[in-house]
Amino acid sequence: MKAFLHPSENRGHVKMDWLESKHSFSFGTWYNPKYMGVSVLRVINDDLINAHQGFGQHPHDNMEILTCVLKGTITHKDSMGNHGGISAGEWQLMSAGTGVRHSEMNQGDEQVHLLQIWIVPNERNAEPSYQQIRCDPHEQPNQWHLICGPNDNAPMHIRQNTEVKTAVIHKGQSLEVEATQQVNYVHVISGSVQIAEHTVAAGGAIAFIEASQIKALEDAQVIWFDLPEANN
Repeated sequence: MKAFLHPSENRGHVKMDWLESKHSFSFGTWYNPKYMGVSVLRVINDDLINAHQGFGQHPHDNMEILTCVLKGTITHKDSMGNHGGISAGEWQLMSAGTGVRHSEMNQGDEQVHLLQIWIVPNERNAEPSYQQIRCDPHEQPNQWHLICGPNDNAPMHIRQNTEVKTAVIHKGQSLEVEATQQVNYVHVISGSVQIAEHTVAAGGAIAFIEASQIKALEDAQVIWFDLPEANN
């Protein structure tokens, strides 16, 4: 595949009285056949959740659900017995497997900003599981931080041949993208970066195969998905 640029303005936009969400890929009421996911990456929702609001209890199955909290604290409660807060700088990975019900509520007085990411697993109907770590790349900028991967030595284990990494890159600094799989997908959380001849601003992303370099045009935070070539 050639480099595929996904500008921020091409995302879906859903706004309710308590939620504002930008959808990188088709989700819920927003559908665009051009944006159905990349490889096993199916959802990136950029959510703003108002105070004392949130997602009530609802079911999931056979999906790896990664949550990255950027501001505030979201309270998670699920049918596996897990109950607690996920704060800015923390990540949660819920492997839904055979099925789990959960809720995500903003119990604070300020808006919560988070990313919800869905990755299709390579193992169906497995036992549901829950993992949570703290990894704030602002504390150690200009380097990659592994969030989850298929190997047991990863901070969180994901049921897919995929690695997810994040970094804060200061203006003028660069990081290498040396793929171990087949497809790279880099999503820019904040700031702007240059990858090859492409400029990618906050909320945008780019998919490509070749190893490349990410240069920060201003202070930026990014997520790098190292994905298999096809759903497996």
